[in-house]
Amino acid sequence: MTIHDTHPFADPDPDPVRRLRGRLGGAVSLVTAGDGSGRAGLTVSSLMVANGDPAHVLLLVDPDSDLAEVVARTGRAVVQLLSWRHRDLAEAFAGTGPAPGGPWRLASFEDTTWGPRLSDAPTWAGVSLESAADVGWSTLLTCVVQQVTVGDDDEPLVHRRGRYVRPA
Repeated sequence: MTIHDTHPFADPDPDPVRRLRGRLGGAVSLVTAGDGSGRAGLTVSSLMVANGDPAHVLLLVDPDSDLAEVVARTGRAVVQLLSWRHRDLAEAFAGTGPAPGGPWRLASFEDTTWGPRLSDAPTWAGVSLESAADVGWSTLLTCVVQQVTVGDDDEPLVHRRGRYVRPA
């Protein structure tokens, strides 16, 4: 066995744009859509809220994700902000953490007009799809905000440089 002084999984040719995005950081959200067995969810930190009349939420998602397909089919979604206690749930919906029986079994969800909502998410928005467009390697979902509930934000889950962190 050889001991190396470098990380064994380090990318030998790192993507500078991906590194820039990782340094921006941001609140982690769970975006969910659908109902019954036809629901989908995805952990998303690439999002922006544009205030106005109407207000919009702009989401960058994987075009091959189940979420992109279900939002396109239903025209609706729930955007909920996650807390530090939800980090395992965030990993499961990102497809990077264990989820025996699927990620929907890891927490309690309630049905809304816009899709399933994480029961203990204090801040969430119900949105309707206005448009979808390819942007780079992502799909930009432009959504109109229809309902907003803002709750306590004691321990927000933040993603920076590939890790979940507590804000300083």
